Amino acid sequence: MSAYQAQLKSFLSNIDSKTAGAPGLGHFETQTGLPRSYAILGATGFYFVLIFLNIGGVGQLLSNIAGFVIPGYYSLIALETTTSKDDTQLLTYWVVFAFLNVIEFWSKALLYWVPFYFLFKTIFLLYIGIPSFGGATTIYVNVIKPFSQKYIVNNKSISSKVDDVAEGISTGAEL
Repeated sequence: MSAYQAQLKSFLSNIDSKTAGAPGLGHFETQTGLPRSYAILGATGFYFVLIFLNIGGVGQLLSNIAGFVIPGYYSLIALETTTSKDDTQLLTYWVVFAFLNVIEFWSKALLYWVPFYFLFKTIFLLYIGIPSFGGATTIYVNVIKPFSQKYIVNNKSISSKVDDVAEGISTGAEL
């Protein structure tokens, strides 16, 4: 049991050290006498409770924020790096995210009846959105790539029609 306690203490200490410069968390620490990591964990727990309860549709909003903010942050950082590994990883995320949104749009009437849908969606978005999990790559390789290889990449008639339409739009637009 002490191994788990040591691991938890290390995790909380890591949160405290990474949030050392945050003035709001410093104020929390001086006012309550509790570590900054408690505020982070409390806010995260409250966030998930709001998604779980979904009062007034706030679960959908908070789920979409989790799907945009975290990967958006990593994307902004990736734009400043010289390697392409993180770019590929985040591009894969945005492809999986777009695929999920298209599926969700066309099945919203059914998803309304799934209990705790937005909680599951948020956990899934965090799984595919945090690069260290590698979830976006797993979903892309096992679900989207076989579909895209069969119907989009290897289907030259669709590719040429999309290229023709894109060319027509880009040459017809005046700036």
